[in-house]
Amino acid sequence: MTMEKKQVTLQIDKHFITVPYGATILEAARKIGIDIPTLCHINLEGTCVKNNPASCRICVVEVEGRKNLAPSCATRCEEGMVIKTSTLRVMNARKVVAELILSDHPNECLTCPKSGDCELQDLALRFNIREMPFNGGELSPRKREVTSSIVRNMDKCIFCRRCESVCNEVQTVGALGAIRRGFNTTIAPAFDKMMTDSECTYCGQCVAVCPVGALTERDHTNRLIEDLANPNKKVIVQTAPAVRAALGEEFGLPPGSLVTGKMVYALRELGFDAVFDTDFAADLTIMEEGSEILNRLTRYLNGDQSVRLPILTSCCPAWVNFFEHHFPDMLDIPSTARSPQQMFGSIAKTYWAEKMGIPREELIVVSIMPCLAKKYECDRPEFKTDGNPDVDYSISTRELARLIKRANIGFTLLPDSDFDQPLGASTGAGVIFGTTGGVMEAALRSVYEIYTGKTLENVSFEQVRGLEGLRRATINLNGFELKVGIAHGLGNARSLLEDIRNGSNEYHVIEIMACPGGCIGGGGQPLHHGNSEVLYARANALYREDKNKMLRKSHENPFIQKLYEEYLGKPLGEISEKLLHTHYFNKSID
Repeated sequence: MTMEKKQVTLQIDKHFITVPYGATILEAARKIGIDIPTLCHINLEGTCVKNNPASCRICVVEVEGRKNLAPSCATRCEEGMVIKTSTLRVMNARKVVAELILSDHPNECLTCPKSGDCELQDLALRFNIREMPFNGGELSPRKREVTSSIVRNMDKCIFCRRCESVCNEVQTVGALGAIRRGFNTTIAPAFDKMMTDSECTYCGQCVAVCPVGALTERDHTNRLIEDLANPNKKVIVQTAPAVRAALGEEFGLPPGSLVTGKMVYALRELGFDAVFDTDFAADLTIMEEGSEILNRLTRYLNGDQSVRLPILTSCCPAWVNFFEHHFPDMLDIPSTARSPQQMFGSIAKTYWAEKMGIPREELIVVSIMPCLAKKYECDRPEFKTDGNPDVDYSISTRELARLIKRANIGFTLLPDSDFDQPLGASTGAGVIFGTTGGVMEAALRSVYEIYTGKTLENVSFEQVRGLEGLRRATINLNGFELKVGIAHGLGNARSLLEDIRNGSNEYHVIEIMACPGGCIGGGGQPLHHGNSEVLYARANALYREDKNKMLRKSHENPFIQKLYEEYLGKPLGEISEKLLHTHYFNKSID
């Protein structure tokens, strides 16, 4: 077979199919609707990576003329191949492989965080495994670690290598890899360090692809229930924009279903004293970050050689952790604006708490986030006052769904409800923060009007939208060509930053988000396995909500304007610098 031949025809279970040269048997089978079970394999499409190490052998098939069974995920189609996917030999082989994996796996299904959403559990059911013919036991020295964001339990690891692929190939973080050999093999940071001592960014993409309970998010729902039941605490909640575009999937609704009103109603049913919107803080972020952009650009255009450009957005805590570890020589480039989550917490525990007469120590601020790195961000010491965090803790979209189900709330039957005021008021610019390109577009809407003094009639900057990993656009600001860049996925961010470090820079402003697709593809969202159709649907949902908003520019939010008049003074002023800005740290590991 030569590369000149673009198509091959083969037979799978008596069905003839023609596929492109280089396609795998698994891809060909799925094209005609034949479901071959997999475990280690995962296809994360254009936004991520294809992991097919053929290590589990669950996907084996018979190929006529070959003595051994072939892993369909790693075997290329050849002209005239005859393949059988459902013979007794294949069925028995798959069952034995699953039994061998289970023989060295803890029998903790009832208490495992992944129970009910575990791919190994699904295979055991599919193969009708009802007893264990093999006794394995714990053969290797493994570790269990609880971080602020992620729980790593290597007793449950099946060595599918998915986490390694996404961490090293997609995110280029390099925090996970196989160490030692044979029965002593484990997946861990280099030199078998703990994750807290590694370069892990807590983006949670490893959790999103783990098929079992080896990597899970740190659950805060029990803590939340205790706080809600405490009569001495006032518990308020903020919800990130990406949550409303994905939460419905956990209740059987199609991707892209906007459930904003139902989500707010459900949160009130759970017992929160007030339900606010992180979109309010996203508008606030634009006021501060947009002012930084304008400040640096003005100085740059006036010939100030000390100005550091490009300015980088700072809303994503996984991205912040990434550049602190890998680019400590560039810590003066990102905006100093805090993320919307942390801006909200700071304002809630100062301005709002003072207006309501609630002592800081009695106020619990909870966030609902699509991101596991937000849990880590809550614990950063610079976001605490006398040890009291601005945001007490964060729960993921998946955790919220589990909590709603636990409370027996019929989510799809709920009426719509509105956010509380004033911290629930937002513009369309705040909503689109949840997708890649959204922070940039929101900033451009305000920067354009403030810089040019002209009203922006068409607020949709289509040129910054999309799911391409790296995007660039040029925006005309009264004759000044503002060059902007957008990157999502830390691998793309690394490529862009290395160019800047090497002196090849064509940008003035850059938006970076750690997760593929931005927050809509966050590590705490309903599992999507990188399906770009799901990500597009979620993004489009946010754009729909933006389009239906009466106000679509952050600086036009009347409650934001009132906040500055009553409390903050002005963007980049003394009070806002203290409450809404931060600094960064050199976290490089030798």
